[in-house]
Amino acid sequence: MRPVAQLLHNKFVVVLGDSIQRSVYKDLVLILQRDSYLSLSQLKTKGEFSFEQDCLVEGGRLGQMNNGTAYREVRQYRTDHNLVRFYFVTQVFSRYMESILADFEQGIKPDLVIVNSCVWDISRYSHQWASEYKENLNKFFRKLKAILPEESLVVWNMTMPLGKKIVGGFLVPEIQHMGPTLRFDVIEANYFGATLANNFGFDVLDLHFQFRFSLQHRMHDGVHWNSVAHRKITCLILEHVAQAWGVELPKLDQINAETHPPLRENHSWQTATSSAPARYQGSYSNQRCFYPPVMPATNYNNGPVWTQGQRMRQFSGFGSQYSNDDLPPHLTCYQSFEREAFYRGANNSPAAPYWPVNNLVMKQKRRKPQKRERQHPYRY
Repeated sequence: MRPVAQLLHNKFVVVLGDSIQRSVYKDLVLILQRDSYLSLSQLKTKGEFSFEQDCLVEGGRLGQMNNGTAYREVRQYRTDHNLVRFYFVTQVFSRYMESILADFEQGIKPDLVIVNSCVWDISRYSHQWASEYKENLNKFFRKLKAILPEESLVVWNMTMPLGKKIVGGFLVPEIQHMGPTLRFDVIEANYFGATLANNFGFDVLDLHFQFRFSLQHRMHDGVHWNSVAHRKITCLILEHVAQAWGVELPKLDQINAETHPPLRENHSWQTATSSAPARYQGSYSNQRCFYPPVMPATNYNNGPVWTQGQRMRQFSGFGSQYSNDDLPPHLTCYQSFEREAFYRGANNSPAAPYWPVNNLVMKQKRRKPQKRERQHPYRY
């Protein structure tokens, strides 16, 4: 059994967010099936009827394609032992987000929720976005915490660095004047999102910090990232999930080799742009059917059993390396959320074993308890 399939065996994973989170979903679906990178066309395409044996549940090409805030896209990949679902959202809390949370409340509870909503929130709804964004974050985190069981793991992905010049379908003419300063607004919004997520007991993955020196993997539109970057994001998320669930990663060098296959010679991110046509949004049905005929399933019952416990890793402190000349005055003290050390052990006593800080995240509140193994969770 492949390590990724072992980690997510009989787990329900939900990804919420914008086009970058859609690529996070796609890379996760791809790595569950084989060791290869996303192609350029797979990264750029949205709303397709099927991607790597998944299915389009709502929106996308089932409706009318557009670049507006009312665009909807719900995707799902399902086998006998994997269920991964993606919701495209443009605002962290809205009536549409409430309908998504209602799916969780009335249906299967996710084991893992990977979520980000920022760039659309701070650019498309209000020029004075800060107070509304913080209020919506509070509403979303409070509602999510009330719905999900304690053993569910929620990871808030901080928004990745934007470019100085943003082009393509995202930056519609109405907000083009915000392009030069949007990268600074993202830093401030990241602070709000990460702080509130931590206050509600959720985990935070600081992708802005992780990719601050990997800008060569950002596409020419200044927003999206290439397949190498997305495979790195997948590895960071899976490593975080393994640590949070107390799963030891076997043969780490082999896993890294498997999840980082060589790029094809003709694969280049440099020619990529975001060029989806802008058309007006049609009406979409609020009725979602997540259980179409199942694609040919892959059984993962013959692999070795995971051993429990966490992989130890050496920690060396580090901080962000932004130049104060590049930041507005009120953000010149920006630091990564990964600097705060924390300790893990069998209990909270001073004599508990010391666990080094996970330098890929800000903080993990506790090891997430896991539910009993389900026999056939996704056969309806």
